[in-house]
This record gives sequence, C-alpha cells and structure tokens, in this order.
Amino acid sequence: MRFMKSRSSTRRFLNLNSLTHAGLEGYNNQRLSYYSITPYNLAVLSQENIEAKIFSLMNLIKGTEVVEILCLNSRENFRFNKIYMKMRIAEEQNEKVKRLLELDLDYIDQIQVKTATARSFLICVRSNLDSSHQENSSMSQIEKSFKQMGFTISKLGKADLKTMLAVYYEQNVTTDKFEDIDGQRWLLK
Repeated sequence: MRFMKSRSSTRRFLNLNSLTHAGLEGYNNQRLSYYSITPYNLAVLSQENIEAKIFSLMNLIKGTEVVEILCLNSRENFRFNKIYMKMRIAEEQNEKVKRLLELDLDYIDQIQVKTATARSFLICVRSNLDSSHQENSSMSQIEKSFKQMGFTISKLGKADLKTMLAVYYEQNVTTDKFEDIDGQRWLLK
C-alpha cells in the first residue's frame, strides 16, 4: 500500500503568505509588523541609567500583549569561514599558501571585530488582517509609548523585511538587495 506524502511549500510551512509594505502576512490571517528600536544616547548613559532603561523596556513589552521582541545579528556570521580557514592552514604543506591563508584569517577577524556589536533589536506586533482600523490606532499607541520611553522606532519596509528574514533564517547575508523572485534579475523583458 502506498502512502501519499502531504506536500507543502516552504512559505506555508513558515506561515509566510505574502510580504507587503505593512509586514508579513500569514496563512493564519495574521499580520506581523516589525519595527526597529534603538535607545537614545546609550553610549553616554551610566550603568544605572542603562539598567533603568532596560527595566522600563521590559515593563513596556510585558504591558502590551501584541508586542514581541527579537534580537538579530545584523551582519554576517564568519564562524564557518574561520573554521574552514583554520582547517586549511593546518593541512597546507606549502608555506607561502599557508601564509596567505593566515592573512585571510586575520582579515576575517578584523571584519568581525568591526561588526561585533552590530545587533538589530526589533519588535513585532501581531494583528488580525480583518481589523485594520483598530490596528492603526494600536500601532500609533505602541510607537508613542516607545518614543516616550526614549527609543527611536521605525517601521521596517519591504526591503528591510527581506534582510531580516535572510539574517534570521540564513545567518549569512552577503547581498544588499533581495529579489522578489529567485533569479528575477536574469529574466529578459
């Protein structure tokens, strides 16, 4: 007896029906709107003020049912490249090639140090696709609350959402522009 496997697309599996200017729309009739948040003048605040800001942010998020927080690397992850380079250095017999590999490894370390603190802090607001008017007032209230707490908040556009998804799922972003359809740039009009 043959069993039929249920075939489902990756988009359905991830609940990503469409990507719009308003956010990610899922097959479950929900929209996920993402906002980037950054605190004002964090570098010049004392340790006590930073802790107070974190506590305020925690209370703000706990007090809002529809808000979730997400922290992502906003740059490439070089871990696998470094592992590979170290393995190649250990195996290499030619001293000149070994020296070039060591220089490449040093360069990767320099890039990683420059981007070590590159983190993106995002908030996600879940809403039903049916309640657009209520959603707009809720979004305005959430934005206002974050601004009052001393955070810069900006809504992610379609290009930013693509980058966020690439970082979240791939952890290795090597492009500045993402296509809507894979290979779209090669299609002739």
